[in-house]
Amino acid sequence: MLLGMDIGGTQIKGALVDETGAVAQSLRLDTPASLDEFRQALPRLIRQLSSSTAAISAVGIGCKGIINPETTRVEVLPGTLHYLEGQLLSEIVAPVLPPETPIAADNDARVALAGEVAWGAARQCRNAVMLTLGTGVGGGVLADGRVLRGSTGAAGHLGHLTVDPFGLLCICGNRGCLETVFSARTIESEAFAAIHRGTESRLLAAGDKMPSCAEVFDLARQGDVIASDIIRKATTVLGAAIAGLAFVFDPERVILGGQISEAGDVLLGPLRAELAWRTGKFLRHEIPVVRATLVDPSGGIGAAALALEARKRRT
Repeated sequence: MLLGMDIGGTQIKGALVDETGAVAQSLRLDTPASLDEFRQALPRLIRQLSSSTAAISAVGIGCKGIINPETTRVEVLPGTLHYLEGQLLSEIVAPVLPPETPIAADNDARVALAGEVAWGAARQCRNAVMLTLGTGVGGGVLADGRVLRGSTGAAGHLGHLTVDPFGLLCICGNRGCLETVFSARTIESEAFAAIHRGTESRLLAAGDKMPSCAEVFDLARQGDVIASDIIRKATTVLGAAIAGLAFVFDPERVILGGQISEAGDVLLGPLRAELAWRTGKFLRHEIPVVRATLVDPSGGIGAAALALEARKRRT
């Protein structure tokens, strides 16, 4: 069995996955608040998953930030998981695994792309772009059959593509990154600002509570003017960014994952139209924009695909 683990800001998800991508067992736990708690939690999760099933043949770990895939070292990780910077993820899990078990780690969005390449929407592709749309925006690029990692492991951080050089400050220190314009955080903030201004909208039904990103998309689907305006502006910028990426990477398809991709046609329709008019005259073909096909825990399944790669390299 392959073990995949997805380390997120709020939860850690683990999954035992076979070589066809099928999940045999999965567990999740709240992400610890400190390094000491994390060092105890990850091995405990592995013990729970491996207690009643076949032996683990390889382990893959997906984590936010810049991860060195050669060493599994967390190089840069701002935010609540900052305590992991400088840590070797392999060293944390190795003590509870059989000796010589292959252990691989990479950025969570690239891991998600690895899963789609192995068992999902990019299975027949040699060139694809994937964006994971959630609290922030992650990304991965498949170029000529290989997932790009770059010279330091930073390649594919598509959420930090500059779309407005005079825009808002981003968590990465830059201004005007894509995720400052399109992300769950930004969409929710725009909705709350509209409520604070007292504009006429069904968003006001939330009172002092900030509407969720899913609720804003749902109201836009129902024709609420303010919610529709928020989503239109955000998807226009996202579509323009994807168009730019299309000219750079010439993908066979663009794959969208993450919680926001569940919005469906209210997201996909405008994005496809935006991408078509921006690229059609020059590229002269339609670039499909599709949702990721791996189901929850998709991050764990993607990490299992990373584990499979590591095992093949070892043999």
